[in-house]
Amino acid sequence: MTSGGDTGLAGLAETLRHFAEERDWQQFHTPKNLAMALAGEVGELLAEFQWLTPDESARVMTDPEHGARVRAELGDVVIYLTRLADLLGVDLVEAATDKLAEAARRYPAETARGTATRARHA
Repeated sequence: MTSGGDTGLAGLAETLRHFAEERDWQQFHTPKNLAMALAGEVGELLAEFQWLTPDESARVMTDPEHGARVRAELGDVVIYLTRLADLLGVDLVEAATDKLAEAARRYPAETARGTATRARHA
């Protein structure tokens, strides 16, 4: 479904842009609406895990029915996140890479290994 054969995030963004244009939905794809839709989809993803034990959540994809629902919700989350980033001109891979570099600075492996304690300073 992607145009130009690009199967990465850029190709997905282009496909989503075209999908919205074909349906004249760009008028509804404001940053606020997309962020709200994203939050709703994240909530639906969370609902799939809500009452599972940690072990059950780790094995969720082994159940065909439950796994299919989780996969669909993940797809929805990626769609809205990608559309929002595209609309705002944010390169998601670059943003994630920058955040990871910041996390590496704040949480050096030597001191952060095995602990969930968050850094209190930047």
